[in-house]
Amino acid sequence: AATKLASAEKLMYFCTDQLGLEQDFEQKQMPDGKLPVDGFLLCVDVSRGMNRNFDEQLKFVSNLYNQLAKTKKPVVVVLTKCDEGVERYIRDAHAFALGKKNLQVVETSARSNVNVDLAFSTLVQLVDKSRGKAKIIPYFEALKQQSQQIAAAKDKYEWLVSRIVKSHNEAWPNVSRKMQPAPEFQDYVYLEGTQKAKKLFLQHVQRLKQEHIERRRKTYLALLPQALDALVPELDEIDHLSRAKAEKLLEAKPDFLKWFVVLEETPWDATSHVDSADNERIPFDLLETPAAEQLYEAHLEKLRNERKRAEMRRAFRENLESSPFVTPGKPWEEARSFIMNEDFYLWLEESVYMDIYGKHQKQLIDKAKEDFQELLLEYSELFYELELDAKPSKEKMGVIQEVLGEEQRFKALQKLQAERDALILKHIHFVYHPTKETCPSCGACVDARVEQLLGSRFVRTRNPLPDANVDRINLVILGKDGLARELANEIRALCTSDDKYVIEGKMYELSLRPIEGNVRLPVNAFQTPTFQPHGCLCLYNSKESLSYVVESIEKSRESAAGRRDNHPAQLPLTLALVNKRGDAGGETLQSLVQQGQQIASKLQCVFLEPAAAGVGYGRNINEKQIGQVLKGLLDSKRNLNLLGSTPGPKEAADADLRIAMCLMCGDPVSAEEVLGPILQAQACRPAPGGAGAV
Repeated sequence: AATKLASAEKLMYFCTDQLGLEQDFEQKQMPDGKLPVDGFLLCVDVSRGMNRNFDEQLKFVSNLYNQLAKTKKPVVVVLTKCDEGVERYIRDAHAFALGKKNLQVVETSARSNVNVDLAFSTLVQLVDKSRGKAKIIPYFEALKQQSQQIAAAKDKYEWLVSRIVKSHNEAWPNVSRKMQPAPEFQDYVYLEGTQKAKKLFLQHVQRLKQEHIERRRKTYLALLPQALDALVPELDEIDHLSRAKAEKLLEAKPDFLKWFVVLEETPWDATSHVDSADNERIPFDLLETPAAEQLYEAHLEKLRNERKRAEMRRAFRENLESSPFVTPGKPWEEARSFIMNEDFYLWLEESVYMDIYGKHQKQLIDKAKEDFQELLLEYSELFYELELDAKPSKEKMGVIQEVLGEEQRFKALQKLQAERDALILKHIHFVYHPTKETCPSCGACVDARVEQLLGSRFVRTRNPLPDANVDRINLVILGKDGLARELANEIRALCTSDDKYVIEGKMYELSLRPIEGNVRLPVNAFQTPTFQPHGCLCLYNSKESLSYVVESIEKSRESAAGRRDNHPAQLPLTLALVNKRGDAGGETLQSLVQQGQQIASKLQCVFLEPAAAGVGYGRNINEKQIGQVLKGLLDSKRNLNLLGSTPGPKEAADADLRIAMCLMCGDPVSAEEVLGPILQAQACRPAPGGAGAV
């Protein structure tokens, strides 16, 4: 029969949370003060209690057990508060149980919820022998297993929270309802309780809020340098100010509210401004933070460095202008040691100085060329006794250089001898073929300026006919060891200032591409996206250079075979033997002529005999041969329908009044001053042909 314990008017306690808090919970008494009992849990506190002797407690427990034993009911010894247990107390409790008919002992901790269920299940097994025997696990092993179980449940619960909660503005009631069906939520609440689940939720929300604030902070700090650049771009304005005065200056700027917002409550990250998505302006109190102070100091330092770099650039330019070692055409490598000092290297990269030096060199070279052109005009008598084709001989060129050699304007271009010679040849060409295209003044030519004035004064009522005298020729010059570049310079010397060439009375735009390297490399290719060749002039003066020409043509045709277009493979070719300096005959020359003719026959191209000795100063190929090559290219273009034929311009009708003007290009008196009174007259009108006025 069940043992009945009398406990008149005693309350029944079903939850340890009610201990000491009886008034806060339902008051429920035992029925009639009696309770049937099937077994006993004999609890022993193994913690170090204040003002309590464990030996006396154990003596009390022993006496209590003696009373329980008389009931013949099973007893399980339960060691409580093992999370704060004293090792000696635990040993003594085990020894006590061992001495009492080997009682089963369960080590528990109600605070950590370790082995609490095991204590009851062990007693149930003793009451009902049909149940399987419960395995008793020591406290620390059970604690380890439970910690692992709780940790796993916590990880799953935190994953669930991170998946559901994306905003720091979420509230626990709404979120807990969403998570209620999830097993991750249920398992964790079972193990740790609702309060700990809520605590983890709040920690996650706080973390989201901090991340949101940090993102806004980074956005504001990234925008702050732009705001400072816009509001205080000048160093003199803020260099002498304290931080407080600098902030006052910022507030006084007209565009202050475009960049900043002044909040009534501070700090900004504790206000609703953190969630103001439509307001990207910087909170003004952010300037008080260390990160913003660093950015302000960095802004100051940047302005100081910019000023110093500007001073270095200015000092370097002044150094260039005052240095006698910087002359037109002098390479940077030669001038660097004379004009650089240690301070320059501290503030700017060498590439910056090279850029400044390059611009200064261009100014020097342009001024030197202008002065040299003036010198040529002053010595115009040197160019009166040339051939009709304006080809100075080597001896005549030597005389010109000897006469001009003592002039400082001639010496100024000493490092640019090729350009100086080209200027002389261009000047000669202008003397014998004076046109606005060949005028040394280029855009300042009086003839060109007069046309511009007439065109701006009289607007044509119909579209003008296209200029049939202008077309384009793209010529590849193939050679080795400087042959291609040298001939290209000589041809350019025969061109006008804007790279145009006269053939049979018509003006053609001439573009040259000298090639002296491996044609399979993109830099040496015959054809580029911006250059479509119309022909190729191949130069040689030795067996080696002839072999290079043949190999390059074959490589170019092989490369063209792999492309859809076959332009280079059908490119008109001209093979020319170039005279070596001072070599006008001999067996070697005859042998090279024969080899060239054989190769020309193999390549099915035109072969040019070498130019006669003394035909022109420094000329590899004379002007007649150049004209022959270019005329051949034009014929090829016409055959391919690449040249359009348009009728020549109509002759202008006779005007009522013709005006003869004599103005010098570059004269202080401009064409506008002379023509202005005439063109402004009401009676002035264009002639029917469109060429004159009155």
